[in-house]
Amino acid sequence: MNFSEFSVRIPKIKNLDLPGEASHLKMAPEFRVEELRKARLKSKNPKKAGVMALFYPDASGQTRFLLILRKSHPKDVHSNQVGFPGGKLEKQDRDLQETALRETHEEVGVHPSKIEIIRPLSELYIPPSNFEVFPFLGLYHKTKPFVPQTTEVAALVEVELAQFMKDEVLFTQNLSTSYAENVDVPAFKLNGYTVWGATSMMLSEIRMLLHEVL
Repeated sequence: MNFSEFSVRIPKIKNLDLPGEASHLKMAPEFRVEELRKARLKSKNPKKAGVMALFYPDASGQTRFLLILRKSHPKDVHSNQVGFPGGKLEKQDRDLQETALRETHEEVGVHPSKIEIIRPLSELYIPPSNFEVFPFLGLYHKTKPFVPQTTEVAALVEVELAQFMKDEVLFTQNLSTSYAENVDVPAFKLNGYTVWGATSMMLSEIRMLLHEVL
């Protein structure tokens, strides 16, 4: 879809009820569903993080959104995975929206003043890292190239909206991770990358909302 048309239609999601957990669980493996159920019964005092689902026009004027491949870090359970730009809440951040904007600036070079926040999305608890993640949907009206933070970002993953909305990007893959082995995981196949876990759960909510307004 042309970005000009997309930017006119997307504000309509402000009037929609968020599907929240119903959309998240569509992309949750069975073991994660059980973890989330147990997490509700315990006070985890989770760390907070803000991430940005950033939509923008490519050189041809078509709509894309940005994901990043995180660099590998031995002590990070989410390293070498595809996710949204973002990171943990810092003391200087006034709120989680400011966290998402600051981290997006640091990781891919987009200044907060250039991002139009459309709305916050449903928060999501991630048991392996004990983070509660707050995603935001934003528009970046420029085609200026991104500047990845070389210490954190291994690659930019610029996904075509039209491709993301096709059913064939959904599949199930058997994976082994640092905290689970040989598990069947619902995932998206985007730009050749398998996108699963928390990112796929947040993408599931975004996809459901987009189906309502596009």
